[in-house]
Amino acid sequence: MRASYLFTSESVSEGHPDKVCDRISDEIVDLFYREGPKAGIDPWQIRAACETLATTNKVVIAGETRGPSSVTNDQIESVVREAIKDIGYEQEGFHWEKADIEILLHPQSADIAQGVDAKQPSNQEEGAGDQGIMFGYATNETPDLMPAPIFYAHKILRLISEARHSGREKVLGPDSKSQVTVQYENGKPVGVREIVVSHQHLIEDLTSNQIRDIVEPYVREALPKEWINGKTIWHINPTGKFYIGGPDGDSGLTGRKIIVDTYGGAAPHGGGAFSGKDPTKVDRSAAYAARYVAKNIVAAGLADRCTLQLAYAIGVARPLSIYIDTHGTGRVPEDELEKAAAKAMDLTPRGIRTHLDLNRPIYARTAAYGHFGRTPDNEGGFSWEKTDLVEPLKRAV
Repeated sequence: MRASYLFTSESVSEGHPDKVCDRISDEIVDLFYREGPKAGIDPWQIRAACETLATTNKVVIAGETRGPSSVTNDQIESVVREAIKDIGYEQEGFHWEKADIEILLHPQSADIAQGVDAKQPSNQEEGAGDQGIMFGYATNETPDLMPAPIFYAHKILRLISEARHSGREKVLGPDSKSQVTVQYENGKPVGVREIVVSHQHLIEDLTSNQIRDIVEPYVREALPKEWINGKTIWHINPTGKFYIGGPDGDSGLTGRKIIVDTYGGAAPHGGGAFSGKDPTKVDRSAAYAARYVAKNIVAAGLADRCTLQLAYAIGVARPLSIYIDTHGTGRVPEDELEKAAAKAMDLTPRGIRTHLDLNRPIYARTAAYGHFGRTPDNEGGFSWEKTDLVEPLKRAV
């Protein structure tokens, strides 16, 4: 590991075209988990894999689902429009009420279902919904055990978004991006070298300097005070103008911001997106489990940094491999941590869904500002951010 270096991560707001699509896809997953129990459907039997495309006043939703017949296209359309409205799109080129919404959902493939469903009532083992590798990561360089660049890039946009939704910043539109370049010395973050914020504005002739006057206080609030100094370089709306935004300015797709969703490039990524997928899809659930175990290893003081990889095969319940790298910071040999992880948590798809209580409508809230480094809520959201595996891990080693 290098001692002194620069590292950069980016974030995008909930109004970014790709994030609009992630939100819509996750709202549909939540809809099935809300309506399933009302119709007497066991949440364990619900399936959803929804992809969304958005462009100028057009939304197309495709994918496979299994759940209550009470979920109609009209109901889905209503949920989609409410999501777009909540994000804040009431613009000529993309409007929650005027956009044309096309729904192309169909039943899940029987060939996939036979590999995922429990074989019989007496045998509750379920296979993984697909093959793949998933990574989890944690580091003690921030309070939430996340890499500093992505942690602060998210925080900047979250604070601005809260101000926009409150009505305090009426001239800002929903679409925005941030980027933070952090200076590391002796392996620790000590300052910010470059700050980038590009933010849509609803008054066309606003200048970059005027936008900087609006967003700079939120940037300073997000970052440690001592990290911004005379050497810090600011880039606020560097093209000079950002009036046309959202899906009207650039088309969006579900699952196109996988590095923003995870660790900002500070850790490996298996390649699978999260949004629009129910938790039988290990792209999502196993990535959550990997973060959960890695975070608890660091929270337990067993390492300062931890990367964890899980691998699965479709239709096979147990992970094919568990790999842990503590990057030279571990207090316990990695092979012992690998055994401890398998002992402390059932890492089969059913075990993950049970332990993290994932069969519930908790996914729309994950669609922007990262799936990790968030605060667990009272409804069960972000359960993978809890540190309640610390003692089981300690006992296991």
